[in-house]
Amino acid sequence: YILFRELAPFMSGLPELSALRQILIDASEKAGLSSFGLRETKAKVDGSVVTEIDHEMQRIISTELKSGWPEFSFMGEEMDHDEQARIVHAGQDHGFWALDPLDGTTNFAMGFPFYGVSLALVKNGEPKLGVVYDPVRRECFSASAGGGAYLDGVPLKTPQAPLALRECVANVDYKRLVSGLADSLVRYPPYRSQRNLGSSVLEWCWVAAGRVQLYLHGGQRMWDYAAGSLILKEAGGVFSTIPGNVLDCRKLTKRSAIAAITPELHRLWIGWVRENENP
Repeated sequence: YILFRELAPFMSGLPELSALRQILIDASEKAGLSSFGLRETKAKVDGSVVTEIDHEMQRIISTELKSGWPEFSFMGEEMDHDEQARIVHAGQDHGFWALDPLDGTTNFAMGFPFYGVSLALVKNGEPKLGVVYDPVRRECFSASAGGGAYLDGVPLKTPQAPLALRECVANVDYKRLVSGLADSLVRYPPYRSQRNLGSSVLEWCWVAAGRVQLYLHGGQRMWDYAAGSLILKEAGGVFSTIPGNVLDCRKLTKRSAIAAITPELHRLWIGWVRENENP
């Protein structure tokens, strides 16, 4: 039964999740992502940092994808913005790959062992396949639209036991939130405890696995959430932007993201956030 679910994307004309997982695993091993320590970085135009391994990972993975599935175009984080926009606009109907070759580059460069690789196949603004690989813990999360979510090939579901907000652990990125909301979260946190781990693609998956129950981020790019949001959705979680809009993959602009492991927790969480945006 599990094998049938794993083959479902292939049977519908999409690549197999197992093949995509292997591409990310092999690329990570080849690039040395399982070894962490101080690395030389360069600053990008937006102020974020990049290493040579970001570019190497993108080169290795794009080569494999173009060879295996030439019918889909490819868009990676380390491309020029104008090229990204052209690919996203032109590839909506037939599909395009959205790759974050190394999310959590600052963590990686400083030797903090929390970073990941994310790949999604997007069609008509929606991710159809998603794979996120954690090279430190060697965990691979994956999902297909309507086909369920998996952790290392085993079905993954969010915990559905009733919880109050005050019983939850939240992953919150404070620096991208408006100051009033950030201040309210620090002064009057509605949850038990808070974390900020520094890799959006893995944070989505840790919500899907129930390791944290709430998530809040003030501004993510499409490659940050495309695969992870699909994995969370297929695992049973709920997400949106803070205003309540759909997180689609038609835009390259930053979008806020708020998520929870159950619909009820998402309702309570987004309600609290909206009430405290402008205290």
